Amino acid sequence: MVGRAAKVGHVGRRMLRSGICLGVTICVGFSGAAALGFVATPASAESLPEAMAKAYQSNPQLNAERARQRATDENVPQALAGYRPQIIASLSVGLQAVRDLLPDNTFQSANLKPWTIGVTVTQTLFNGFKTANSVRVAELQVQSGREALRNVGQGVLLDAVTAYSNVLANQSLVEAQRTNVAFLRETLTITQRRLNAGDVTPTDTSQAEARLSRGLADLNAAEVNYAISQATYAQVIGNPPGQLRSADTVDRFLPRSREDAIALAFKEHPAVMAAGFDVDVASTTIRVAESSLLPTITLQGSASHSSDADPSLSTFRTDQASVIGQVTAPIYDGGTAASQTRQAKEVTAQSRLVLDQVRNQARTAAIGAWVANEGAKIAVTASESEVRAATVALQGVQKEAQGGQRTTVDVLNSEADLVSAKARLIGAQRDRVIASYTLLSAIGRLDVKTLALNTPDYLPEVHYHQVRDAWQGLRTPSGQ
Repeated sequence: MVGRAAKVGHVGRRMLRSGICLGVTICVGFSGAAALGFVATPASAESLPEAMAKAYQSNPQLNAERARQRATDENVPQALAGYRPQIIASLSVGLQAVRDLLPDNTFQSANLKPWTIGVTVTQTLFNGFKTANSVRVAELQVQSGREALRNVGQGVLLDAVTAYSNVLANQSLVEAQRTNVAFLRETLTITQRRLNAGDVTPTDTSQAEARLSRGLADLNAAEVNYAISQATYAQVIGNPPGQLRSADTVDRFLPRSREDAIALAFKEHPAVMAAGFDVDVASTTIRVAESSLLPTITLQGSASHSSDADPSLSTFRTDQASVIGQVTAPIYDGGTAASQTRQAKEVTAQSRLVLDQVRNQARTAAIGAWVANEGAKIAVTASESEVRAATVALQGVQKEAQGGQRTTVDVLNSEADLVSAKARLIGAQRDRVIASYTLLSAIGRLDVKTLALNTPDYLPEVHYHQVRDAWQGLRTPSGQ
């Protein structure tokens, strides 16, 4: 019974493919150090905002998503290349053996070394607006990717909150179980003394021994959970946990009503906004596909210099220059362009349906987070009352046992009730913090700027402007 109560916790979920976070939780509840009378942490202990800042800077998942976004930025200069001229230089050098039959039936032989050098410049003047629409598609992909990056950032920060809270919670449970074991040891010692004095039976001693064994097992389980939560903390935050401070809720940033939460989720959640940009990408892709059905106009200029030492020719060097305009119009391509256009229309219809789905998920997530947060407030209040009542009850049972009105089993049961109540309080306090951050994530505001974390905010638009108009160069802005 005590072991099960020690594992009280909230199991989180994630909403389908859109990545709308409802929380990721493991093990047990948030630490109720002050409520349970544990020793206060030193002023140098790490706080939750500091841990979140570390995760924001160094989390591999988030850094990988940032790299993906930087790669997406490169779609724009690739699309803009359609506006720019294409310049090609060519050089050909070779050896050529020539044997000519002359009118007098004699042969003339020569070993030649012909070579040609030239340059060609091609400029597309019109391609059915394909370039303009391709640039628009690339820009929309960048905007969608930024929202996807913001959503991953929210998930990482929520994981940091969860990992931090789990360490505090499991640490509190370990302390609670140690206190319980000490109490059970003392109870067993007293029972054995009373047995020697003839006040109790051997059954009482056996019951005290059994409860002590259970307490030791529960302590071991709590220590295992604590070790696991420390490892998870190191994975998410980037370093093992040291001394941690108690965590506060973020109620000051939360909406005042369920309706406000839903409205903010529809308007600001990154998954919803990314799905909206995906619809724009799909609809613009239709125009890109349709451009293959329109004519193309190009202008090409070329210049070349060639040399040929063939003695049978009257010229040994040729210089050429030309400017050519070309108009091509598709007549029939086997149906490829038409199929691509129909395909793009179906993808657009799919994207609109996905947007509706993501909006429904955002609504569900907002409602669920709001209800969970409100329920967590009630759970904390109820658990605090339960701990107070269980403490008073244990004290009363102990006094009554001293007067012979209660048995050893009554004392042990009352202690078990108190330990279970403490575990539920720890879980409720931990869930209270997690629920507040989950609600902030559900409305799309779990970010560095809102929380005022002491870390520079990653601005994806900086890299975008660095590469958008780059005409050449192989090195990335980071120097790689």
